[in-house]
Amino acid sequence: MAAVDSFYLLYREIGRSCSCYMEALALVGAWYMARKCFTLVCDSYSLIRLHFIPKLVSRADFVKQYGRWAVVTGSTAGVGKAYAEELANRGINIILISRSKKKLEAVAKEIAETYKVETAVIVADFSKGREIYSSIKEALRDKDIGILVNNVGVFYTYPEYFTRLSEDKLWEIVNVNIAAANMMVHIVLPGMVQRKRGAIVNVSSGSCCKPTPQMAAYSASKAYLDHFSRALHYEYASKGIFVQSLIPFFISTNMTQFGDRILSNKFFFVPSAKVYAHHAVSTLGISRRTTGYWIHSIQFLLVQYMPEWFWVWGMQILNSALRRDAVSHGIY
Repeated sequence: MAAVDSFYLLYREIGRSCSCYMEALALVGAWYMARKCFTLVCDSYSLIRLHFIPKLVSRADFVKQYGRWAVVTGSTAGVGKAYAEELANRGINIILISRSKKKLEAVAKEIAETYKVETAVIVADFSKGREIYSSIKEALRDKDIGILVNNVGVFYTYPEYFTRLSEDKLWEIVNVNIAAANMMVHIVLPGMVQRKRGAIVNVSSGSCCKPTPQMAAYSASKAYLDHFSRALHYEYASKGIFVQSLIPFFISTNMTQFGDRILSNKFFFVPSAKVYAHHAVSTLGISRRTTGYWIHSIQFLLVQYMPEWFWVWGMQILNSALRRDAVSHGIY
């Protein structure tokens, strides 16, 4: 009988201990869920505030807010050209920088005639490295540069394993995707600081959110731009400079033509460059880190919450499919 009583008392003690642990775990679980729900509500509010509310109010006067001129790199096609057109539509004079003089002059003429603004062109191949920047600096001297859009970038010909990339491609990614943004900021930022106004937009990529296999060098270069932009904003926000990290996901452009057959016109989250730029420009001065497009913002939230292994698994499947499609169509 004494043994039974002892066992019963021990069982009750264990029950109390387990109950305490269960209550503690329940509190931790409730706190975790409350935190996630609060974060989701805040993210949803940010999405509405950034992408929908600005359309209900009058457009910001970028000329008054930042300055009369904008510099856009990689501006003869795709997002760069569309972004330049959106800025010109707001009355800002445009300086286009790219490597093709013929294309630059054609785009500059089109923008000037359509939007009645001044335009200028600078021919520069950013893949050449350090030697091109002295002439760019001289061409921009004494210009009231209010906005700099670092859009120029190079991608893989198609998704590929790192060891199969050529050395030329690797140096091109470093010179165009990383060095160009650094040097362009270094050229125009002193004038902005002196005038105590200005905006810098560095175009990153959704692939910077998590490690992206078969795009390792590209996604890493875009992660650099994202961190570079955020650090710059902390350094210069107090001096009147707004720095934005723009993080688009897939956009239908010439640079991503290898994926158009698989993605474009099949999924509503793949906008044209013109549609994307129209949305992205409206976020300037409001959000210092954004995808620029409301559907991409939903994708960004999903990526932020998903485990890294799931992202890697999905990108392995997608990039393998894109590579096979590109090779089968002779894009190599």
